[in-house]
Amino acid sequence: MSEIPAVSRRLLLGGAAATGALATGLAGSAQAAPAATGHTPRRRPGQRSMTGVPFDAHRTVRVAVIGLGNRGGGMVLGWAAVPGCTVTAVCDIRGDRARRAADRLESRGEPRPAAYSGSPDAYARMLERDDIDLVYVATPWEFHHEQGRAALRSGRHAMVELPVATGLRELWDLVDTSERTRRHLMLAENCSYGRNELALLRMAHAGLLGDITNGHGGYLHDLRALLFSDTYYTDAWRRLWHTRSTASLYPMHGLAPIAAAMDINRGDRLTTLTATASAPKGLADYRERFVPRDHPSWNETYINGDRVTCMIETAHGRLIRAEHDVSSPRPYSRINTLAGSRGIVEDYAGPGPTGARIYVEPDHGGHTWRDFDSYRKEFDHWLWLEVGDDAAGHGGHGGMDYVLQWRTVQLMRAGLVPDIDVYDSAAWCAAVPLSAASLARRGRPVEVPDFTRGAWRKPRPGLDSPESGMPPVG
Repeated sequence: MSEIPAVSRRLLLGGAAATGALATGLAGSAQAAPAATGHTPRRRPGQRSMTGVPFDAHRTVRVAVIGLGNRGGGMVLGWAAVPGCTVTAVCDIRGDRARRAADRLESRGEPRPAAYSGSPDAYARMLERDDIDLVYVATPWEFHHEQGRAALRSGRHAMVELPVATGLRELWDLVDTSERTRRHLMLAENCSYGRNELALLRMAHAGLLGDITNGHGGYLHDLRALLFSDTYYTDAWRRLWHTRSTASLYPMHGLAPIAAAMDINRGDRLTTLTATASAPKGLADYRERFVPRDHPSWNETYINGDRVTCMIETAHGRLIRAEHDVSSPRPYSRINTLAGSRGIVEDYAGPGPTGARIYVEPDHGGHTWRDFDSYRKEFDHWLWLEVGDDAAGHGGHGGMDYVLQWRTVQLMRAGLVPDIDVYDSAAWCAAVPLSAASLARRGRPVEVPDFTRGAWRKPRPGLDSPESGMPPVG
């Protein structure tokens, strides 16, 4: 199976500077065993599926945060703002970040959380507490598996930033650990809660586009300036991934909403993935033009393709194109295109009220695109009608961060089944190691594991959930 070998623990929790060579990378190990990508390990005795398993109802959801850099530090206040939620502990290897997060909460009238820092195992010490229900992990990618697994094994549910793991063995380990501990692990896929994405999901399920045949999603974001910043990504951890291998490192923001609209793991499943990659030109070109010669990045060689494209087939013959490009000059896009036998929606297509366009029969004709806005109003998801007015004031990314947090707390407080479970999380993140495996085989297709072990055949609710309210506080 395609794996990322162990990396320096000095990076833990966004920690001290990484020196010398890091991980060997995805590609080398992918070449060693590419045929194993679709292998499904047996469940151990006593291990049971987490499909359809509700949360135990919580009067108050007590959240602990691991990793307080740009992402984790920005999400702390959102958790505290959700009714019936409190942040009880925060952790970062850098003590100033942990103290600053605690200070910010206290200054806003929230109870001051306990702060943990100073060592790579600080998060493990935090998990010894008895006042944590949900652990939110927002550290560099290479530590997501270890910390998510530790949260589950401590008896807590876990929400992990993208990707939940970067290797197939790690993804299977999280699935198995969730099943053994009877605790949920969820990908913090905020874009699945975007307003356009949820409206598109409801359109697909209502049959507006006919039989869904294909979709296109991804993450196209010019990150060059931030990747070379000395302060934004601690110790350049994200830039260093581009020195390790050729892989689609972060396509999930676009892939996940398209997969949800196709009911992946809920009546259909991903079966094969084929990857292609362009030449790695963008980062080296940017460095040549804008980065001083004494900058440490001049010791690096970038090998990840600027544009990595994954073509993913499903069991029912649908096709998803998932793309990743953070090294090229371009406007931001998650693409968000979904097509069927009666129409198509394309997001990020223009300057209209929603930035999206639509063409559906019998409403439209003349080969002319129409504005998406009236359709979004008709198919607006109940979560945005319930929370939308508050979302922008409590979280980033247009409010979808807060919608994700609000919904997670609501599900836990009401004792409902999560919208995104460990099987969704694993399937969406599998594009990282599978793309490396395909590229290591010169673009040959590789099998996508069935993380549900056959449960995908049964339709079940997901992000297009029935309306439900937040339980009253107090």
